[in-house]
Amino acid sequence: MPLNPAAVGASGDVRTISWASKDALLYAVGIGAGQADLPFTTENTRDVAQVVYPTFAVVAGSGSASAGASAMSQIGTFNWALLVHGSQAITLHRPIPVEASATTQDRVVAMYDKGKAAVVVIEAEVKLESGEPLWTTRSSVFIRGEGGWGGDRGPSGPRNEPPAVAADHEISMQTSPDQAFVYRLSGDRNPLHTDPSFASMGGFDRPILHGLCSYGFTGRALLGAFCDNDVTGFHHIEGRFSSPVMPGDVLTVRGWRTGAGEAVFTTSVGDRAVIDQGLVRFG
Repeated sequence: MPLNPAAVGASGDVRTISWASKDALLYAVGIGAGQADLPFTTENTRDVAQVVYPTFAVVAGSGSASAGASAMSQIGTFNWALLVHGSQAITLHRPIPVEASATTQDRVVAMYDKGKAAVVVIEAEVKLESGEPLWTTRSSVFIRGEGGWGGDRGPSGPRNEPPAVAADHEISMQTSPDQAFVYRLSGDRNPLHTDPSFASMGGFDRPILHGLCSYGFTGRALLGAFCDNDVTGFHHIEGRFSSPVMPGDVLTVRGWRTGAGEAVFTTSVGDRAVIDQGLVRFG
């Protein structure tokens, strides 16, 4: 069967997840951190306490979830080779612990008909086992070939646009040609990012970098620029994946302060935006 628009509102089961120090360290090197980022990349540096990148929320607990159905499993059937990540938002209620057990529950909040494609929006809440909220994520996926049922096209138009002035911060970061092979070990084993034949099925001439890897690089840059790497001051990040990134590309993150504790941002490869409609909250 194709996608099922009646799945909007469906919730997944409440499942338990867990992660440990090693998972956070692996994620950190997967998004390009290293010697200059010892609080994030080591757990045994003298007088340095390990902390966790805020964007770790998108992979925390990968592979550890207890039995149960996810909301995504209820949307119908489609070709995974034709799915790309559309957007991602994270709202943090407190810094992410180095290790924890937690519960997660997701739900389908929207499904939009783009004609020749569909957009599915999923929201998930993660809490400590005590019930204390940790974070909320909201993500959309764009699935080619799955539109056309006559549904709502969804919101469109400008969002979080940067002003026409020089950015307050501009940070460039080199990705590795093998970046995807490290990042995938944090949970996303989609062969779109490593298998040339699978990538060609999706219309790409070679494997592309995970959108969430570029997102992690971006979050790392913003954390340094606006929070001086203090994870207690980083509260929210959102952005839209507007163009593919190839492993080995240089990512340039630009951020513009737009108010107290708020900035808009873009991430680009050369003159091409790869993440736009970006918003970060801090303070």
